[in-house]
Amino acid sequence: MTARRYEGYDLIGDVHGCGLSLRMLLARLGYSKKDGVYCHPKRQVIFIGDIVDRGPHIREALYIVKDMVDAGHAQIVMGNHEYNLLCYCTPKPDGSGTFLREHNPRHRRILQESLQQLDPYPADKADFMAWIKAMPLFLEMETFRVIHACWHQELIDEFKVMMGGNQIDDAFLYRSAEPDTFEWVLMDRLLRGTHLKLPNGEVMVSRDGFKRRYFRTKFWANNPQRYSDVVFQPDPLPEHVARMPLTDRNRQDLYHYASTEKPLFIGHYWCEGDPLPLTNNIACIDYSAVKYGKLVAYRYDYEKTLSADKFVWVDVRTEVLTKTK
Repeated sequence: MTARRYEGYDLIGDVHGCGLSLRMLLARLGYSKKDGVYCHPKRQVIFIGDIVDRGPHIREALYIVKDMVDAGHAQIVMGNHEYNLLCYCTPKPDGSGTFLREHNPRHRRILQESLQQLDPYPADKADFMAWIKAMPLFLEMETFRVIHACWHQELIDEFKVMMGGNQIDDAFLYRSAEPDTFEWVLMDRLLRGTHLKLPNGEVMVSRDGFKRRYFRTKFWANNPQRYSDVVFQPDPLPEHVARMPLTDRNRQDLYHYASTEKPLFIGHYWCEGDPLPLTNNIACIDYSAVKYGKLVAYRYDYEKTLSADKFVWVDVRTEVLTKTK
């Protein structure tokens, strides 16, 4: 057997423009700058996506991550916020002057920090958009897997046959903006995860002020019976909805990642509290850093069973705010 190149990997969750938190976390993990780029003599970072949006230092965070990836000290998978920004900035190929993601108030609100911080630097912005478009959607290593939101094997298998790897091209990007195409379904599932529609036309208002008709769901629940068994998001369901039984149609919309599969690392889901594995083989490493939660890493050393003692983090509220006041 050939020797492994790295002693282990450090999986880092959704950064969302928290540049100072990222620098602190890298230092805590033993990374230091060499020729201006963070590196480690024996380990490599894998970023889980969502470097952009919401935070105060988006351009700085992009440079830290991109420089590490370009130098071979890190890898990255695309997050839904990178994809949204790419679509917002990509004109439709029909010459209509419109964009793949509509320039409406809702989309502008989500992307406003990225646009405000990147628009004054058009050359940088163009470079970052090209880099985002080339990001892998997923990584499958010998002993583990990485994806932003949900590993759906059948869709991934079909994508690999279609594209010959783990990256999109222009044609795929254009088609992904058309609802109900395979490209649209794949990007929605891999980058946003599984979700169910609220019953009876109900609408929730999330903590970030958006009206939502869908809620995020677990893709590892074993034989769930009620809505409360599958909900996976910071915003709780209304009590009467949580108690409702899942329908046959609901079950068709869910997906199950078996406990016998490789360890899987995801972000996206805005977890809270002390970091813990979701199951023996799934870890979410998004702990709401930009909402004054934690910027989290998991130190993976090829173990088959994930463990709570492998998480490392920076507590943004208690460690970062004190440095910026």
